Amino acid sequence: MASTPLLVSGSSAAPLRSIGSALGAALLILAAAGSAALLLFTVRDPLFAGAFAAGLLAVGALMLLRSRSGARETTEAVSAGIDIALLRAAIDVTTNAVAVTDANGHLLCANEAYASWFGGYATPPDLAFGEREQERLQQAALAARRDGNAVIEQFGTDGAGLRAQLSREGADQSALVWRFTRRNAIDLAAEARRLLTGEAGDRIGEAGLMAVLADLDGALVAANRVFLLRATGSADTAAVGTPLVGLLSATEDGQFSFAIEGGGATPLRIVQIPIADGVNPLTLFLLLDDADGGFRRLGKDDTAHINALLDILPLGLALANVDGRFIYLNKAFRKGAALVEGVKAVYPGDLVVSEDKAAVSDLVRRFARGPSAASDIAVRLKSNPEEPVALTIAGVRGLGQGAVLLSLKDNSEEDRLKRQVAQATKMQAVGQLAGGVAHDFNNILTAIIGYCDLMLMRHSPGDSDYDDIQQIRSNSNRAAGLTRQLLAFSRQQTLRPQVLQLPDVIAEVSNLLKRLLGETVALQVKHGRSLGAVRADPGQLEQVIVNLCVNARDAMPKGGTLTLHTYSVSADDVRRMGSDILPIADYTALRVSDTGTGIPPAILSKIFEPFFTTKEVGKGTGLGLSTVYGIVKQSGGFIFAESEPGKGSSFTIYLPVHAAGAAKASEKGKGKAPTGELWGTGTILIVEDEAMVRAVAERALTRHGYTVLTAESGEAALEILEREDKVDLMISDVVMPSMDGPTTVREARKTHPDLPILFISGYAEEQLRKSIDLERVAFLAKPFSVQKLAEAARDALLSNKSAAK
Repeated sequence: MASTPLLVSGSSAAPLRSIGSALGAALLILAAAGSAALLLFTVRDPLFAGAFAAGLLAVGALMLLRSRSGARETTEAVSAGIDIALLRAAIDVTTNAVAVTDANGHLLCANEAYASWFGGYATPPDLAFGEREQERLQQAALAARRDGNAVIEQFGTDGAGLRAQLSREGADQSALVWRFTRRNAIDLAAEARRLLTGEAGDRIGEAGLMAVLADLDGALVAANRVFLLRATGSADTAAVGTPLVGLLSATEDGQFSFAIEGGGATPLRIVQIPIADGVNPLTLFLLLDDADGGFRRLGKDDTAHINALLDILPLGLALANVDGRFIYLNKAFRKGAALVEGVKAVYPGDLVVSEDKAAVSDLVRRFARGPSAASDIAVRLKSNPEEPVALTIAGVRGLGQGAVLLSLKDNSEEDRLKRQVAQATKMQAVGQLAGGVAHDFNNILTAIIGYCDLMLMRHSPGDSDYDDIQQIRSNSNRAAGLTRQLLAFSRQQTLRPQVLQLPDVIAEVSNLLKRLLGETVALQVKHGRSLGAVRADPGQLEQVIVNLCVNARDAMPKGGTLTLHTYSVSADDVRRMGSDILPIADYTALRVSDTGTGIPPAILSKIFEPFFTTKEVGKGTGLGLSTVYGIVKQSGGFIFAESEPGKGSSFTIYLPVHAAGAAKASEKGKGKAPTGELWGTGTILIVEDEAMVRAVAERALTRHGYTVLTAESGEAALEILEREDKVDLMISDVVMPSMDGPTTVREARKTHPDLPILFISGYAEEQLRKSIDLERVAFLAKPFSVQKLAEAARDALLSNKSAAK
């Protein structure tokens, strides 16, 4: 209920009002009686005259009661000591809305800001904010009367954003003071209207900038004078309410100008600034002439120059119009998207898989019509859904019909290099693991094979246990072959390199290959001329050829042709090949080709990985090609695989040509190990941390006539050397805890400089010789038999005697 605020002041106002009201009521009664008498005299009807008199008396009684009630209310206010006029003057000082209510909830006073904010002097909490907000105000009033104060941080509708603070005041704490403040005192929309239509709008126009404020429906709300003059031809504000789009015209390439200026109008650059105003948001548009700027429409010559420039760039670039359709794709973009010549893509979303199509289309649509911005998104192209690529989408202006710029970089070369590095790292890590496993396993096999040999010495071929022992030894040798494969893969295998010719190796293994290939596969062997000699282990090279041929046979289930072709490759040929991997040198090459099913491109890069196989479970270990790779790399060579699905595969091995002469003579001079009696004499010190290997070696050498001393560590071996008068040979493991073999030998030779050394290890001899800078040392690879150990000990002793002479 709205009412006029009370402005009565002074202590005498109440008695005067009371006396006046009583006198008025008495006069009304007298007037009613006189009027009734006059009416009776006129109409001669007592009943009608009496009714009229009664009505006048009732009206008089009501007026009397109201005058007494008003007097009582005023008396209450005065008795409470409230000077309403003074209170009103005090609360009008603030710009916030303030109201005061009495103990009964009646409005005592409110300032001008209260009336302006709430459309009159409505008594709180009955403000025009709906039932929910009124209920919140009512609860706050009850809380303030109970606790002394209450606060509502946010209330109101339609973005009013008000804060209410209630406090209990007065001498008897019966009055409530309502203070209302705006949470956001700045009305951006109102400020924008004021600035545009005032002097500030004229100043903006003098700078050549046109400004207009439009509502959510695009209707003009306010504008500066310069805009009105350009858009309507008049500075009159009658254009307010006109749709903004009706004042502008757009060309086919998206250029805007004023419609009133016709076809030769100057293009406009338009900037949008959204302004929040509750539920009715407004947008500020700033317009600037762009006659010679970047928004000039491109001609045919300009477009041709830009297209030629973009085609040169290695970065894939494409342009799409405001509808999201491609209007240009450069060569790098077409290559990156794997678009065939003559095939046209309509939308950017057509290039990606279905899962990414919505995201790409949404970004293109957003940047085509919105502000100039850019975003990167990872997508998968239909041409290669396995490899995500980075697609950059940016909104552009001033490129003719182009509204969206798309950038796609061809990362195929970079990805290839990353895969090669990852492959090399993985092969190295797995190789180290395989080498460690093989080394430990070789210790076990050494003990098994050694004990089998010792048992066979006590049994003749006719004994019942002889065959069982031979079976154990045979299986141990098979296990040793498996460890050699692991060491070959990890490039830690002990090789016995010789200078040889590849045709000789192929001739040695050709009969075996014919049996392995079967009748359905034809074997063709071709040898080139002037083949250079290579230095490699013939046994391991035979294994390489066999592994490759067996894989080729499995790739030709219905039969086919397997070709072994040897040829020479000169340094000039390598230079013309332009390979980043193959060093420039002379090579002898071996190509193994088949006419099988071929290898899919997706797995071609994985074929040399250990334990990778495409064969059924139980039919392949996955170590065949990885072993080939390890042997070739350890021999200083290179291997490359080529394949075309449905047409076959070929593996090419490049082995460097070995410089003959002194090295070749040295190889021939070594010849085979001398044969003869293995019985010997002398004192041998065995240093081995594995007890089972140490025990086998001790028994084996003791049976061959030697005096054997054993030590479980390098420190124990040095102590034995100090107390023994003479030690003829020291057999030591290479890798041991605390003090390794090479360190033990260096310390021993300080007191025994002529002591011959025989190293035994499960690691590769070539690798160990690179890390051991010692003279007069021999090497025996694990696992070894009793006979091999006796031969190695005899040879080491004979070599030392020959050197002494």
